[in-house]
Amino acid sequence: MTRTSLKIGPLPDKTPQKLTVLVDPPLAADLDDYARIHSEIHGTEVPAAALVPLMLETFLASDSGFRRARKS
Repeated sequence: MTRTSLKIGPLPDKTPQKLTVLVDPPLAADLDDYARIHSEIHGTEVPAAALVPLMLETFLASDSGFRRARKS
C-alpha cells in the first residue's frame, strides 16, 4: 500500500462523554471506509465511532468563523 497521510493520526487517550449522533447510510459507509484505511495505516484497528470525535475536533479547530464567534 502506498504511504497515505490522513488528517487524523494515532488516537490519544481521552475520557469520553457519550453523545448519540444519527448519520445517513452514505456517511456511515464513508466513516467505515475511513476507519478501515486509518487502521491499515496505523496498524491498530479503530472503529469509526472512535474517529468521529477527532474529526469533529479537527473541523471545529479549523473553523475560523467559529473561533471568532466564540471569542465575542
